[in-house]
Amino acid sequence: MLIVTTETIPGRELEVLGLVKGSTIQTVNAFRDIGAGLKTLVGGELKKYNEMMDKARNIATERMIEEAKQLGADAIVCARYATSAIMQSAAEVMSYGTAVRFR
Repeated sequence: MLIVTTETIPGRELEVLGLVKGSTIQTVNAFRDIGAGLKTLVGGELKKYNEMMDKARNIATERMIEEAKQLGADAIVCARYATSAIMQSAAEVMSYGTAVRFR
């Protein structure tokens, strides 16, 4: 599945099928959360949170792709990501875009 952030795909005529999205809510376990809290005292990268967000983006993207496939899409244009905090140490990641078919 081709996924682009642009409105068009050069050299292709597109038929719009509709909005597709995928989302997930992820968290780290309590022990890692405590460790991350301690890390804020000394500074530095929170690697477990980076891993969590990367995993969440991948899951959200796969769910968006599955929704597009169900519509018979060849590609997704105008792809975007949005995040929000649900509670302490938990974040939602949503991916969305427009499913299209090549003419």
